[in-house]
Amino acid sequence: MEDKNTDICEYMCIHEDIVAHAKSTMPDEEQLYDLADFFKIFSDSTRIKILSVLQCEEMCVCDIAQLLNASQSAISHQLRILKQMKLVKNRRDGKTVFYSLADDHIHTILKQGLEHINEKN
Repeated sequence: MEDKNTDICEYMCIHEDIVAHAKSTMPDEEQLYDLADFFKIFSDSTRIKILSVLQCEEMCVCDIAQLLNASQSAISHQLRILKQMKLVKNRRDGKTVFYSLADDHIHTILKQGLEHINEKN
């Protein structure tokens, strides 16, 4: 029979030095909330697909919609969210707006996420 309380200490013993060190290195509450919001962006598969295709090439809404077999309005909506969170940037060329990843951090996050997923298989 499996013990359901394996995460509970058998006796109360606070390791003050460990707790103090962890507390001193933790980001503040606002940063943690912002980080949680940042990672929520990655919880939508359409946004992940958009970020994934933008790793290869900058694209306009029409190209992304065609590639992902989605409506332009759905892609525009997701791009707006990604832009607000500073994950993508855009540039205008005449009447066309091209989107790309905001910086190399986004590429790294996606790459490391995939590496983590693939090492579990």
